Amino acid sequence: MPERKAQDKKLSLTLPVEEGPYYKAGSPERRNIVDPGTPGTKLIVEGRVLDSMGKPIVHAWLDFWSADGRGHYDNAGYNLRGHQYADEDGRYRLETVRPHEYLMRSPHLHVKVRAGESAPVLTTQLFFPGEKTNATDYLFEQGTLVAVKETRDGQTAFFDFVIETE
Repeated sequence: MPERKAQDKKLSLTLPVEEGPYYKAGSPERRNIVDPGTPGTKLIVEGRVLDSMGKPIVHAWLDFWSADGRGHYDNAGYNLRGHQYADEDGRYRLETVRPHEYLMRSPHLHVKVRAGESAPVLTTQLFFPGEKTNATDYLFEQGTLVAVKETRDGQTAFFDFVIETE
């Protein structure tokens, strides 16, 4: 996916989407959030965290959680849950599995993102293109669709977050 560069025109902020009932504070800091034996297709999610002018946000905090490849959340432990910090170029990279649909929900990844300790937290959900259940998911947001590329051992999804810094 092409990188966004700083520009005169402001970028649109990433749209918020409801947190949902399965958020669990205190996730471990890690880039690979998959415990051994977790069902699902390997998924790498990568991109950048940017401000509205397209400038990378160094050390932005990202907290991810999702269902597994069967549509189940680990509410007892921290499988498929973890937080990380963007690097000096605002980049992040998450290793997970592709979540499965459940109940009335299309496959999605939950994420909270913030620029720093005193910055507002964006809570949103990332959705996958081509899912029939996107049309019936009451929380589906077109603006948070990831771009997906098939790989030899799974998929890679791309998404750049644009967030408020203060």
